[in-house]
Amino acid sequence: MAVARRALPTSVFLLGLGAFCAIASPALSDDEAPAAPQRPAILFNRWQEDWSALADPALRTEPLDGLKYLPLASDDPKSYVSFGLNLRERFESVSGQFFGVGNHVGDSYLLDRLQVHADVRPSLNWQIFVQLEDVRAADKRVIGPVDANELDLRQGFVAYVAPLGPGVLKVRLGRQEMAFDLQRFVSVRDGPNVRQAFDAAWLDYEVTPWRLIVFMSQPVQYRDNRPFDDFSNRDFTYGGFRVERKGVGPGDISAYYSRYSLDEAHFLDASGNERRDIFDLRYAGVGGGFDWDLETMGQAGSVGSKEVRAWAFGNRAGYTLTALAWSPRLGLQADAASGDRHPGDGRLETFNPLFPNGYYFTLAGFTGYTNLIHLKPSLTVTPVKGLTLLAALGLQWRETTADAVYVQPNLPVPNTAGTRGSWSGAYGQFRADWAITANLSGALEAVRYEIGDAIRRAGGHDADYVGVELKFGW
Repeated sequence: MAVARRALPTSVFLLGLGAFCAIASPALSDDEAPAAPQRPAILFNRWQEDWSALADPALRTEPLDGLKYLPLASDDPKSYVSFGLNLRERFESVSGQFFGVGNHVGDSYLLDRLQVHADVRPSLNWQIFVQLEDVRAADKRVIGPVDANELDLRQGFVAYVAPLGPGVLKVRLGRQEMAFDLQRFVSVRDGPNVRQAFDAAWLDYEVTPWRLIVFMSQPVQYRDNRPFDDFSNRDFTYGGFRVERKGVGPGDISAYYSRYSLDEAHFLDASGNERRDIFDLRYAGVGGGFDWDLETMGQAGSVGSKEVRAWAFGNRAGYTLTALAWSPRLGLQADAASGDRHPGDGRLETFNPLFPNGYYFTLAGFTGYTNLIHLKPSLTVTPVKGLTLLAALGLQWRETTADAVYVQPNLPVPNTAGTRGSWSGAYGQFRADWAITANLSGALEAVRYEIGDAIRRAGGHDADYVGVELKFGW
């Protein structure tokens, strides 16, 4: 606990520095013409930023811009080094982890995530990206692999981009993050404190409107015993290929096959080496005020001696009333994932959500994408530019009562498998996101979960979650 407390003064200082830098930055009004080339924005994937625009001294207008663009060659503005930083501070209070089943008590704690990176661009074609992180969970009662990660390598890869025939070839080798679509099943896991990285080879070939991706990886497994002790090995691998096409009707379509391989996996009705063949299809688009994101996944293979047959479905859809004040969006989310209907029959139907993002349902972690039927109507409004408010009601059932109720990511609530009652419960969610400046953002989320009889008979109780977050990017 003393180690976690030592991190707090540095984090608070850096967040204060971030707020000062963000507020000190000049902002263009909507009617001002942007400079050409424009100053780059802070992106979710920091390695995708291109700071070569700062070769123009007129764009070096913010504090520490001298470290955002350090030229390597005087005659090549694309040859440079750029440094950056991410800081996230989140306070969480949870009254019912696992809904209080199994002596899980409430907890309140502070999550610290500090990341620093160096982005080296020797030329237009090559990139070397290195990112270190220090992640702490101050005063958290139980600290797991997704909560804390003392000084370690977050990402470290070499990338090459070049024209090839009619398209563009992109290759990345090394420790990197990867995600698909809404990150339902393959994500960077930004919700929890420790994000998910992969020691991977990634090949991407793009010919408009097509994109082909081939990847092989060993997912990084996280330890917090000493600095630089994270690892990956052949006991846990994930790879496959993916095809995307833009402009299919009013939307884009993608499909991929992947292979998930984990030694010594454990489920309620199966244990042993897990080998899953995964087939995924997604169609997403916007048009006429409507938006939708529809995805379905099937899984086959084996866990130990048991045959795997599992599936999942998800859709987020909505309609935005752009003519009304605050541009209200009426949304409906529908999800379902299989559970094991007949334990002991030689077949495992429990869906494996792979690498879920941790915020697809809520940040509270009360809902796992396994043995689930989920409906969630919502209303989203934008009262002022940069501020988004969401209110939602989630309704949940088990797909089969033979399997358990699951919480994030796919952890069974004890004593719920094989009990009566498919109704899992209902939750209310409120979330506010505020883009304070280009560098600083804040968020507030509150969730109240009213449990169903299956969880109550297991000894559970209703649960509450409150999270307050500040994020700074430089």
